Amino acid sequence: MMKKLTAAAFAAALLSTPAFAFHCPADMAAIDAALPTANLSAADLAKVQELRALGEEQHNAGDHNASVATLAEAKALLGLN
Repeated sequence: MMKKLTAAAFAAALLSTPAFAFHCPADMAAIDAALPTANLSAADLAKVQELRALGEEQHNAGDHNASVATLAEAKALLGLN
């Protein structure tokens, strides 16, 4: 019984991580597409670019939960959420 429960928990963890992993590139692409036509102040534009870079760093480091949150903040500044 315990082996089945452990295997199920492990499988759930494996299945949930790729969902976030594939979400990050889509968010980065949406940000990249919106930046050229964004009507933001210089400060907001710099913040979006900073968040975009941080989100990519987090994604590359495997911290997809943080990456999704960081990229969501950048998307919100762009009015994409």
